[in-house]
Amino acid sequence: MDSSFFDYAKFKQDKIRAVDAKFEAQKIAFAPLAYQAIRTMIELGLLQAIEDAGDAGITRKELAEKAKISEYGAGVLCEMALGMSVIKLSEDSVAGSPDKEKFTLGKIGWMLLEDDLTKVNFWFTNDICYEGAWNLKESIVNGKPEGLKVFGDKWTTVYEALSTLPEKAKKSWFEFDHFYSDIAFPEALPIVFAEKPKTMIDIGGNTAKWSISCCRYNPDVKMTIVDLPGQTAVAEKNAAAAGFANRIGFCTGNVLDETTRLPSAPDAVWMSQFLDCFSLHQITKILKKVYAAATPNTNVYVLEPLWDKQHFEASSYSLMATSLYFTCIANGNSKMYRYEELVSAIGEAGFELKTAHHNLGSNAYSLLVFRKK
Repeated sequence: MDSSFFDYAKFKQDKIRAVDAKFEAQKIAFAPLAYQAIRTMIELGLLQAIEDAGDAGITRKELAEKAKISEYGAGVLCEMALGMSVIKLSEDSVAGSPDKEKFTLGKIGWMLLEDDLTKVNFWFTNDICYEGAWNLKESIVNGKPEGLKVFGDKWTTVYEALSTLPEKAKKSWFEFDHFYSDIAFPEALPIVFAEKPKTMIDIGGNTAKWSISCCRYNPDVKMTIVDLPGQTAVAEKNAAAAGFANRIGFCTGNVLDETTRLPSAPDAVWMSQFLDCFSLHQITKILKKVYAAATPNTNVYVLEPLWDKQHFEASSYSLMATSLYFTCIANGNSKMYRYEELVSAIGEAGFELKTAHHNLGSNAYSLLVFRKK
């Protein structure tokens, strides 16, 4: 593997000092309370008020007045935030004198307020994952997304539930989904259209963002979105609103269902952040269906964030954590994959990897291009 990507050597080392390991263990032990403390500070406007105060800082009394809460409430939240290094004390604060302490924003606090990746992950965790994560053990044992029941008991996967999720949860889910894949679209489009495809199947087309992007990029391409009924209904409206009703068609159905057939002989097949929604066995099954529809000249494009192809540890960590969302909320059997395991599962369906474009977009996506062997 390219040494510029994720370094597996870190998993073979345990060089942390015992005293530091104990502190890290406490972070895990109190993680739910720490998370809720920051969520509360954000929703009450405390963290924003601290940022607005700049280097001069702001006292807990002033924070309490701004948020219309007690000094006690502002105090316990700020003390927790201090312990997490989310906020700091100003240089002129008097140690041990709460009335003479002024808070300033730390670098971690800035990330929580201003960094797009952190914000998307934070609210996705809050609105989609937090409550259902209580059922992670049951999900592991049963092989089903037991945490999904917090949204109702009608569905077996989150994808069936998307169109009926509470508005706040739906917003957080789509912002999470689009933030990751959409950023790579501008870099992916020239690669895909260098092959001049006239027809393309967009499997898991969701809200039609990729298909609309393709129609805007190329005046001749015709797209077909394959997705579940709830998603194609939304995609159809979006395609019409964008003025591409005559160039974006739909194939509604569950791609895993034996009765679902893909349009035959497309020039290209596109799957963006789609295969991570399935187990490796299911990925092979889906690609066999793609194989049946494809010609020897069909290019199959797979856009995925692979956790062992990331340049930053924070990115790999985020993807590892996202796998747990799939376990307890989404479907109970998929994850964010490594490069080799995904390529291998697709290869079992009869495809050969032709090219791999890594580090697309700020989230370091990989665009894998396959053809029939």
